[in-house]
Amino acid sequence: MQNMSLSKTFSALSDENRQKILDILRDGEKTVSEINKELDITMATLSHHLDTLRRSDLVSSRRAGQNIFYSLNTSVFEDLSKEIIKFLKIKK
Repeated sequence: MQNMSLSKTFSALSDENRQKILDILRDGEKTVSEINKELDITMATLSHHLDTLRRSDLVSSRRAGQNIFYSLNTSVFEDLSKEIIKFLKIKK
């Protein structure tokens, strides 16, 4: 993970609503409607947040008919964890 994508990832994670979306998706894949039922935001705002999460690779999406399903991109979280651990290591 490069510094630029790391910055983009942290920027995406900095918003409380996006954190809530990620928490909702921990239970598995959800449609936009299912996510929206659990949040007190407009559909337009939710779409913006999902787009930000998708552009930062924190979530992935797939279309099935008229529905778009979102899920966590766990590999990005694994990479992020490795980068944080690497950053926190103290060199002797």
